[in-house]
Amino acid sequence: MAKKRPQTKAGRPQLTDGEIPVVGAREPCPCGSGRRYKACHGRAAAHAVTELVQRPFEGLPGECDWVALRELVPAATVALTLKDGLPEGVPSVTLATVLPMAWPALRRDDGSVLLGLQNDTPSGDISRDLADTLQRALEAQPGTPVQARRAPADGPRMQDLLDAEGVFEPVVHDGFEFWVPDPENAAPDVAASLERANAAAIPTVKLTGVDSAYWCETPDKNHLRWVMPHPEERLLDALARLHAAGRSSLGEGTRLVGSFRAHGLTVPVWDLPSGVSADDVEKPAAEFAERLAAALASEAPLTPEERRARGGLTNRQVTLS
Repeated sequence: MAKKRPQTKAGRPQLTDGEIPVVGAREPCPCGSGRRYKACHGRAAAHAVTELVQRPFEGLPGECDWVALRELVPAATVALTLKDGLPEGVPSVTLATVLPMAWPALRRDDGSVLLGLQNDTPSGDISRDLADTLQRALEAQPGTPVQARRAPADGPRMQDLLDAEGVFEPVVHDGFEFWVPDPENAAPDVAASLERANAAAIPTVKLTGVDSAYWCETPDKNHLRWVMPHPEERLLDALARLHAAGRSSLGEGTRLVGSFRAHGLTVPVWDLPSGVSADDVEKPAAEFAERLAAALASEAPLTPEERRARGGLTNRQVTLS
């Protein structure tokens, strides 16, 4: 058999990594290597897209409240302040926990933008996905939703788009009527989605005396879920010191039952009797914050009782993200 002649490649301009466009995973790589994109320059792009960012909201104003609104709070909104100001024709940008039909974002008829936070995201960086959705919403036609897509691996993050000095003040709602200016005359599909969402919403109240603590009511008992910014290991040590000393509760009938892990932060959880309201827990929570600050400042090794308390708290951790 005759030997195969080596294939020759037509000369083409050499592209730098930054100039190589994104194509389908099975298409030839635009760099001219002859390999498929997924096995060539698409490999790094895919890794960048899928690599999990442990603290996607780090560096944003109100990181703890971002985590709470993403994982714990059914219905809430926050006015966002853009670093470069609002574009012409966009009177406001509002972050919302959930939007009708799980839209990632909505450009309202008046040009304002609603950005959904609790949507599934296609990459490992929620902040980058949100930023891509926000940018597309700012350019969308008024009266249209924005559909989900995979954000470019080199696209901006919310930390690049929002004013670092802006105020992040969540407003917790009883229901989702904020979706539409006139709920009584909403389109049938939106009205049905609104009814379903309102029926499933757990009554929730944000405490005013401490940061990022949210009371909620369930049929059997109430809870306080408090997103804290402290490093996990140090926080668990401090909670263990208080728990072992019998000082971790928020009053009679309440108890610290464990914690969530969510987006790189720890969320201690207390069970509360069904008769304990958000107002009832305001003062005990403020007093607990003072005890916790003192426990966080301690450098003493944990005692055997404190180590046992820490082990119990660790065993009752649940990871949400």
